[in-house]
Amino acid sequence: MPNPLPIALDRSARTPLSEQIRKAIAAAIDNGVLVPGARLPSWLDLAAQLGVARGTVRTAYDKLADAQHIVSSKANGTTVARRPRKAAKPDAPIVPGSVVEMFHDLSGQGHFRMGVPAQDALPAKLLARIRARAVRAELSAVTRTIDPRGELELRREIAAHLAIARGLECSPAQIVITSGFSGGLGLALRVLGLEGRRAWMEDPGFPLTRKGLELARLELAPIPVDGDGVDVDHGLRHAPDAALAVVTPGQQAPLGPPLSLRRRAQLLDWAAQTGAWIIEDDYLGELQLDGRAAPALASLDRAGRVIHLGSFSKTISPTLRLGFLVAPEQLAAQFADVATCLAPAPGPAVQLSTAEFMRDGHYIRHLRRTKRTYSERRDALTAALRPCSNVRVAGLAVMLTLPDKVDDLAIARQVLAHGLAPAPLSPWYLSPKRAQSGLLLGIATMPDRGVQTACKRLFEAIRAEGRTQGAPAARRVRKSAAR
Repeated sequence: MPNPLPIALDRSARTPLSEQIRKAIAAAIDNGVLVPGARLPSWLDLAAQLGVARGTVRTAYDKLADAQHIVSSKANGTTVARRPRKAAKPDAPIVPGSVVEMFHDLSGQGHFRMGVPAQDALPAKLLARIRARAVRAELSAVTRTIDPRGELELRREIAAHLAIARGLECSPAQIVITSGFSGGLGLALRVLGLEGRRAWMEDPGFPLTRKGLELARLELAPIPVDGDGVDVDHGLRHAPDAALAVVTPGQQAPLGPPLSLRRRAQLLDWAAQTGAWIIEDDYLGELQLDGRAAPALASLDRAGRVIHLGSFSKTISPTLRLGFLVAPEQLAAQFADVATCLAPAPGPAVQLSTAEFMRDGHYIRHLRRTKRTYSERRDALTAALRPCSNVRVAGLAVMLTLPDKVDDLAIARQVLAHGLAPAPLSPWYLSPKRAQSGLLLGIATMPDRGVQTACKRLFEAIRAEGRTQGAPAARRVRKSAAR
């Protein structure tokens, strides 16, 4: 018998039961819940399901057949008739200024897009085979115990990897598997419960993190960033009473510099002395292209004030929606409780396949190949942009700074029509007075061929916008590009 139809009958109503059944099925067909060709239960089975007389259902089916909603045959039973499809309802428009609009601006499709790994560097066939085995294992083990913190195999592999690659020693019990970085951030904010308190936010910093803190009702204190990372002295002077700091110490997002050792010590001392918390966004993880990646900030934490967030979105794929959180030991049980009730881990298949990918050494080899590929692409892109003096490497992006009067959002939208999706820099700033115009060109998604042509398109858009705004520095870009 097909899945039971969601039909609710009101036996006290004046409307006959057969008419209630007819209306419910007709509405399901009109609304697309029952698609053309979908098989309905026989009138005998549906009568048993609803607890009514068989003749009642048969009357409803006869009326539906007369209205050409359903058809019956000995071969196929009772199915939904094929009728002209109604025009699909348009998707709800994106509200200006919403998080959805911000996400669309930051994640456009095309070359130079940030936040996604190079698809050609991914061992897709190997991952597909591993994933298929994990799906079969998941479906065959229907009685297996599900741990809302995540599969133990994956948590063990992450703990081992963090110890080697990030210098962070932790037990699997401290790790919670999350739905990407945003899932980890939401879980951390819920556990900490800092509503109404102040929070340090890097300026510039990841716009979606900033919006997440605002949605959690924290008061944001913008802390500027320089060549040594977030300016801790500034935070101590202007917001010493903050209860939280969210930082990207490995490679600052989006400017790229790691947090210096002196400032790491300052930040940890401040948290230990004031009882504040630090959320470490391990942005880009160990994808440091020059030399060994800086150790995780949590590896230096002796007071248990750092919550470490990581994900596989930059190293494998953002479509996995797979991340992890390392909780301080004293909060591990609380994180487990909240995850159990409010933020359980993603399905077992994606976790088990990632665990196997790591356990068999494929992940480390993939990272090694990826870093080599990205280094080559970075060198090619910087060479193509060499005529411009306002260019510098920022993590896995090359940043092209623009004159203040040049609208980087307008340029980003303009070049999207040519298949280019650089990220505008100005939305990363919390303080409008400090906002700097620029474009962030992702290395991972730069074109394999035609880099010079793509850069030429960018220069043309910058010059056009500069003429519109009357920005003299745009002319310098033009002259430099011409040389």
